[in-house]
Amino acid sequence: MKKIASILPIIIALLCCTNCKHPKLPAPAPTPQKDTVKQIVTKADTLAPDTETEAAMRALGLVDIQEIEPTIQVHLVYSTPDNFTHTILYKDIHKAFMLPVVADILKRAQAQLKAQHPDYSLLVYDAARPLSVQWDMWEVAEATNTTYYVADPRKAQGLHNYGAAVDITIVDGRGDPISMGTPFDWFGVEAHITHEDSLVKSGAISQQELDNRLLLRKLMTDNGMLTIRSEWWHFELMRGPEAQKTFKLIE
Repeated sequence: MKKIASILPIIIALLCCTNCKHPKLPAPAPTPQKDTVKQIVTKADTLAPDTETEAAMRALGLVDIQEIEPTIQVHLVYSTPDNFTHTILYKDIHKAFMLPVVADILKRAQAQLKAQHPDYSLLVYDAARPLSVQWDMWEVAEATNTTYYVADPRKAQGLHNYGAAVDITIVDGRGDPISMGTPFDWFGVEAHITHEDSLVKSGAISQQELDNRLLLRKLMTDNGMLTIRSEWWHFELMRGPEAQKTFKLIE
């Protein structure tokens, strides 16, 4: 009886608590959303005045791609420090300028892409580039033994320096780049287009990633652009010596 008497207050307290309202726990913090290209990229305002460098490129006859085809997205990587030099190279370039013929090619390629995949869009990583910036890149490439991947400014044959090349990819309906096996500016054989079947066999890239590359490549080459061996993202209108004879250099 003494044992029962000693635990009786505890039993009563427990029975009373069954009718008590428990304090409401705070809601869990929302899971952070993954950044997408649409979220992290500030599109160039085509109504904004050109900067000094942009005005100089326009004076050379180059055009802003988003004035030609507003649905094409732009994220100029060299306007950010998120590139192989880890510095902002484009201090006053916020629009993707290029030769009118290249802009027309991109417009046609975008239309073809939309016909096949309505939610997809082209995304421009880089376009016209002043030779002064090419020198900045070259200095970093020399210091890091990566000159194979950077056009030598002494030759003045880099197609970006004429507005005749674009670095480009495809984004999905969420604004995320579809996977191409490597990021942009990947200096390694995984980004090369010469032995892609071997890359798939070795597991360096997947078959889906190769298919994505082939989709992009067909869009661009069917409309007149050329590839280079070392970069899946790079397409150019012609080779360096011809551009040197045909177009004005962007100083």
